[in-house]
Parts: sequence; structure tokens; C-alpha cells
Amino acid sequence: MARDEKLEHLKRVPLFARMGHRELERLGQLADEVEVGLDRVLTEQGQTGHEFFVVLDGRLMVLDGHRPIATLGPGDFFGEIALIESVPRTATVRAEGIARLLVIGHREFHALMDEFPSVRSAVLDALAERLRKNEAGDGI
Repeated sequence: MARDEKLEHLKRVPLFARMGHRELERLGQLADEVEVGLDRVLTEQGQTGHEFFVVLDGRLMVLDGHRPIATLGPGDFFGEIALIESVPRTATVRAEGIARLLVIGHREFHALMDEFPSVRSAVLDALAERLRKNEAGDGI
């Protein structure tokens, strides 16, 4: 994937929308593109998470236990809490076919926040907004 295309995908994620150009460039260097196949489990409910994902192509199913609760597609993202804190995942996410994703690891993201303190406050603001929406029933 071209660097510019990767940055465009990252810029569309509300979590990163407040980042400046330099911070976004650095985030792009840290994000890996991966392709997964049918039924690949990306996060498992109850297991500690260490990565954040942005869906580039494909479809993912979000499950609470064995019950589907949402479908994710291009432009959607999940696992943002794992960027801040290593806590158990709240849902299982499984690929419904071949999917392409950007993946950012916990350790790499913390290095970015240390390098650019403004990123930490931007991410915490975005997380707070997402939590408010979830409590209001507007998100997954």
C-alpha cells in the first residue's frame, strides 16, 4: 500500500483525526498492513488485547460470546482501548472472508505518544467521545 493511501485511511479514523501531519506520518510508519483469511479470529473476548485495527477491505463479524452484535467493514476500526491499556477484549472479532487491515501495536503506539505528547491528549479525547457514544447506545 502506498504511504499516502495508508495515511488517508488513518486520517479518517476519529481516534487520529486531531493529529498533526508529523504525528500522522509517524503513525503511518508504525502501522503494518496485514491480510487475513476466512474465520481468522483477530480479537478474542476475555483475552488481553495489544493491537488496534483499521479495516481496509473485507467484512468482520463482532461477537458477544457466540452472538453476532455488529459487522465491520472498510473504514471501521476496533481495539482502540488496547492502545492505551492492556485489558481483556470486550468482544470477539472474526473475519467473514479475506480482509485487509492496518494494525498498530500497543508498544509502538506508546512510543509515538512519548515522542509526541499531543497525541496522548488527542487519543484520550477521542476515546472519551467514543465511550460517551457507546453509553448512549450509538456504537459497538
